[in-house]
Amino acid sequence: MQAMRPAAPPPGQQAHGGDLAAQIVLVARGDIAAFDDVYDRISAHVFGTVRRVIRDPAQSEEVTQEVLLEVWRSASTFDAGRGSVMAWVSMLAHRRAVDRVRSVQKEAERERRIATSEIPFDEVAEAVESGLERERVRRCLGTLTELQRESVTLAYYGGYTYGQVASLLSVPQGTVKTRMRDALIRLRDCLGVAE
Repeated sequence: MQAMRPAAPPPGQQAHGGDLAAQIVLVARGDIAAFDDVYDRISAHVFGTVRRVIRDPAQSEEVTQEVLLEVWRSASTFDAGRGSVMAWVSMLAHRRAVDRVRSVQKEAERERRIATSEIPFDEVAEAVESGLERERVRRCLGTLTELQRESVTLAYYGGYTYGQVASLLSVPQGTVKTRMRDALIRLRDCLGVAE
């Protein structure tokens, strides 16, 4: 695992050893050699802390790099009176790892909601459309002769056959078929239905 490091120290400048808290003070002043020493001493610990929370190796490496970069950038916020460097670094690592897990969970939840969401049924629009369609049919039925209107109404709304319609209206079946054909053509034209 390779994390981003600041540029190497200038030639002749030695990496500092010693107390980790003293090294962080030097890192806060921009000492790259001190950061190299801190990096070498804490990177495995940071990765282990992050990996226990995240579990995914690739994401753990990314978060580890973010934590180490944060150590470089915010070394001046370290307060030795509040705890050790390792405790501070562990806290940074744990927070970043938890933030990443929450972010991934929120994204997964968002995607799940989008995938399972249905387009809501608009009852008002459906009722209006249905009402308009009924009114158009009613208006077009009004353009038919009485025999055509009765034949269509009995056949399509009453569910009767041509023979039953003929019997109910006391007309020959051939007349009912002709009137129905003519009526359906007029309705089609009135409603603007393509053939």
